[in-house]
Amino acid sequence: MQNIGKIAAMGAALATAALALTACGQKDAPAAAQSPSRECTADDVKTTGKFGEAPTITIPDDCTPPKKLVTKDLSDGTGEGARPGQQLEMNYTLVTWSDKKKLDSSFDRGETFPLPLGAGKVIQGWDQGLAGIKQGARRLLIIPPDLGYRQGGNGVKPNETLVFVTDAVKVSGDTGP
Repeated sequence: MQNIGKIAAMGAALATAALALTACGQKDAPAAAQSPSRECTADDVKTTGKFGEAPTITIPDDCTPPKKLVTKDLSDGTGEGARPGQQLEMNYTLVTWSDKKKLDSSFDRGETFPLPLGAGKVIQGWDQGLAGIKQGARRLLIIPPDLGYRQGGNGVKPNETLVFVTDAVKVSGDTGP
C-alpha cells in the first residue's frame, strides 16, 4: 500500500514538473511567433512622394528581406525602356534594411547621379534593377547583399539589404562605341 502512495506522489510530482515545463514553453511561444518567417515583397515596403519629390521609405517589421532582387515601378515613365549602354540620370534615396535609416539621397544634395547602364560602374542591383526603366518613371529596388556591397563599404554594413526609390530623370542614347 505504501508503494502505491509513493508511486502516486511521484506521478503527481512528474505531472507538476511537466506542467511547469509546458508553461515555460508557452511563455516563450509568443516571442517565437513574433519572429518574421516570410520574405517581404515590394508591396510590403511603403513609400511616399511623387516623381521628382524626395521619397520616404518605410521597411516593415513583419517579414524578412528578400533574397533576390525585387523591383516595382511606382510611377510610369514615357519612351523606350533603358537598356545596357544607355546613359541615365537618376535621383535616389537609399534606406538600409537592418536599421531602417536613410543612408544617402541625391534628392538631399540637389543633383542627379549619372551612370552608364550595364557598364559595371554601379552595384549589380542597379545595373540589373534599372534595366527597362523609362524616363520619368519612379522605381523601387530592394537589393540583396550579393547584388549590393556584399562585405560592406561606402557606409553600408556587411551583408546589408538596400532599399532604393529611384527616379529616372533622363534616359539618353548609347554611351558605347
